[in-house]
Amino acid sequence: MSLNNEKLQELIRSLRDRKLTVGFAESCTGGALSAFLTEQPGVSDIFLGSVVSYSNEAKVDLLGVRRDTLMQEGAVSEKVARQMAHGVRRQLKTDWSVAITGIAGPTGGTPTKPVGTVCIAIAGPGFEDSRKEFFSGDRKAIQQMSVDYSVRWLCEVLDKV
Repeated sequence: MSLNNEKLQELIRSLRDRKLTVGFAESCTGGALSAFLTEQPGVSDIFLGSVVSYSNEAKVDLLGVRRDTLMQEGAVSEKVARQMAHGVRRQLKTDWSVAITGIAGPTGGTPTKPVGTVCIAIAGPGFEDSRKEFFSGDRKAIQQMSVDYSVRWLCEVLDKV
């Protein structure tokens, strides 16, 4: 894992000190964010679970993503990421959630959404935001950059609230 352990420990400490919980909705990372967090022992007090929703049907059925949003915006969009974040937060009853949907490649890219396009959303009490990022490299690198980015961004958000 390329994310420095210090940032991950900062996230765990921040959530634990505030007695907050988090859950993830992951698509293109296939559970890598969840795996990264759960490599740390004793995180069950802050991490309640995740939904790996790789298909559109799973996004709809498990996370409540709207079909019309998927049709209009595509699965890799900030709107879908936001709905995924809200859906997993609702399903797992967490304080915070992170959702990641993207195109890790090597296929699946389009001129408007090339390989490496990743949409990330964070939802929490009175907070919702999403971002579209473009990462480069092979599939593994794009997945890892998505995980690293999500951990850093959630740390930043928690520092401000």
